[in-house]
Amino acid sequence: MSTFLWILLGALYIIVWISLGLTTFRKGHYWMFFIGFFFPLLWIIGALISPTPRAAGVA
Repeated sequence: MSTFLWILLGALYIIVWISLGLTTFRKGHYWMFFIGFFFPLLWIIGALISPTPRAAGVA
């Protein structure tokens, strides 16, 4: 693969992980956000499940 494609895919990968991490944090799953630095799968799960009652009450 060309260098440009590697850079493009790498940037997309980073953007996706940042957005999933922030979505998890905004939905009130704070422990999933912090543990997600070591297990990024938790960011995907945290972004997909419903927000906590405390976070839903703020929104």
